This record gives sequence, structure tokens and C-alpha cells, in this order.
Amino acid sequence: MTLECELTSESWALKEPFEISRSVVTAIHVLVVRLGDGEGHQGYGEATGVPYDDETPQSMAAQIEPLRPRLHAGLTHEELMHWLPPGGARNALDCALWDLRAKQSGRPVWQKIGLARVAPVLTAYTIGLGSEADARRKIRAARHLPLLKLKADAERHVDRVRYAREEHPSARLVIDANQAWNRELLERLLPELQAQRVELIEQPVPRGSDAQLDGLASPIPLAADESCADRSSLPALAGRYQFINIKLDKSGGLTEALALAREAQARGFGLMVGNMGGTSLAMAPAHLIAQDCSYVDLDGPLLMQSDRPDAMRYEGAQLAAPDAALWG
Repeated sequence: MTLECELTSESWALKEPFEISRSVVTAIHVLVVRLGDGEGHQGYGEATGVPYDDETPQSMAAQIEPLRPRLHAGLTHEELMHWLPPGGARNALDCALWDLRAKQSGRPVWQKIGLARVAPVLTAYTIGLGSEADARRKIRAARHLPLLKLKADAERHVDRVRYAREEHPSARLVIDANQAWNRELLERLLPELQAQRVELIEQPVPRGSDAQLDGLASPIPLAADESCADRSSLPALAGRYQFINIKLDKSGGLTEALALAREAQARGFGLMVGNMGGTSLAMAPAHLIAQDCSYVDLDGPLLMQSDRPDAMRYEGAQLAAPDAALWG
């Protein structure tokens, strides 16, 4: 029996424009996959894709379309990993399959992957780039949140950390350069970032140029984001980064994300889980990865004007486990 497969492109408006070093975003465009078994069970997955690899809902749908006849009742996650490369298309399909199997069996995904329980997690709240006035306003509005992630670029960096310290002195801080720095700038900024108690620096240099970090004894741990997609990324990160940021759109789904987390831990990396933006449907499977992460960045829905029915619950920075009516 062939599984029903429905592909839907959606756009979700942000509360206000969100700027990082390479772009400004006003809406999150996602692909939603629905898999049905013809017996009333349905599974859903959502993907934004990898924007710096030019993935869009249309390009992801185009990857999935030829697979429709091959989506059979006994479909396995291993088959999906063989048919599609890492990226948003495989993520949406893989997460929809996990959800479908949970609905068919009556067992939640967290049990299927061997977790003893699933607990709320503390998520970072991201402050995008913008003017000083905008940064201060957003930081003041986030004073009730204990962990802030500050976007940076080659010109706006230490100043943003100072704004955060002035407006929210007790905040824990992570800074994310989104590939905008080089080693020279990083070394120049490190003393001030350390003095301002920054805990983690995400992707300071462009992916593919990670070798410039060789021999750097950074007093602040570095996390690979754009440079880490799946398990094949790990050998090139050893000795250069101390953490990896796992995103399901990059890894190509929950199946690879789980394997990536296990192998990264075995190699001595710390774990962070992040998102490419999206609704609670995208955050739900990532919440399972978050159970083993030192840093969690699953604030996508907090930046959006609306969310799905049965949305995940945020109590301040605490993100509760998803309801089965949403996913899993």
C-alpha cells in the first residue's frame, strides 16, 4: 500500500523583521508534509530548509515529488536516508514518518527512541541585529528570560553584548556571528567577550574555512552551526570547536539528528540544538534532541505572530514537551 503524501507550502509572519549577518527575514516559509496510511492515521513534519543552501518550500517539494510512488506502508527511516540527502526535504518526510508511526502504535516518539521521560527545557531567546535602540528595546522586553542569544556581524558585536549587560545584567549570553568573523577579529574580541561573561560563541568563521581556528586556545567555547550538518561533518570540527549546533533541517530529520548527537558526544563535543525558524510543529521533534543538550535554542514560535493549534507551551523560557495532538 502506498502512503498518502500531501505537500503544503505555508508562510508565517514574524512579529517584526529579523536580521542576521547575511539577511533580513519578515516571514518564515515552510513546507509541511502529511503522510497518511489510509486507515485514519496521519503524521506531520515541517521544514524551513537550509536558507544558505538556497532551499525553499518549492525546492524541497520538488525533491519529494518523485518519491511519492515509493512511499509504502512499511517505509523505514533508513530508506529515506538512502533516497534523500541531508536537508529540509528529508527532515519534513522523516519527522512526518516518526509522527505517523507514533499515531499507528499509540506509543509516543520519546518512548520509541528510548528516553525514560521527556522534560521541559530552558530555551534561549534570540535578539536579531538592528539599531542600538531596537537592541535595547528587545533586551529590556526579555528581562524575564535568563538566556539570550545575540546575533552579531563584523561591525556589530561587542557593543551588543554591552547593551545586554546594561539592560539585563543577570542574563546568560551566547553570541552568534553566523560566519561573519575571521580569526583575527575573533582573537581581538575574545578578551572583552570573556570579560562580559559570554558563555558560547556560535560559528565565528565561514564554513569551509574552519582550519583558521587551528591552534586557537579560546577561553570561550566555540560552537559549529553552519559547519555542522550531519555525522560526516564531525571529523573536520575536532580540535576547532567544542560544541555542535544540531538543527533538523541541516541533518535531514530526527533520525540523523539522534545519530549525530550520539556520535558527537562520543567524540567529546558538547551539544546545542537550534532551529531555522518555524512553528511548534518544527520545534516538537527538536525538543527530543534538546533533552541531552547543554544549550537549547528553540524560540522560533516566540518570534512569530501566530502558531499552530495545540502549539507548544512556553512558560517564560521553559518549553514544555509537545502534546500528541501536535506531533509525536
